[in-house]
Amino acid sequence: MPTPALPCPCGLPAAYPDCCGRSWHPTTRPARLDLDPGQRWERLEILATERGGMFETEGSVEFRAHYREGRHTGSLHEHSGFSREGGAWVYVGPLSPVDFD
Repeated sequence: MPTPALPCPCGLPAAYPDCCGRSWHPTTRPARLDLDPGQRWERLEILATERGGMFETEGSVEFRAHYREGRHTGSLHEHSGFSREGGAWVYVGPLSPVDFD
């Protein structure tokens, strides 16, 4: 699991506890997250959103997350479900198969 002092692996400049660390739904959150230390997540690209308005409790996001592993670059493409929990949007899980490029 990323340490609190390091930037979030999603590529945003926030620390892990302030970003993705607090953004996973409790029913689908893994007890442990083992990330490859050689893989660096560099950028998150939002491709589309559905629902998730001010008065809704569910929504979805299609995104592409870009990473680098040594000299290799790649991306993860996912259409994910989110729900509002305690006023915050949290990740529930993929709505379609995850595609690594």
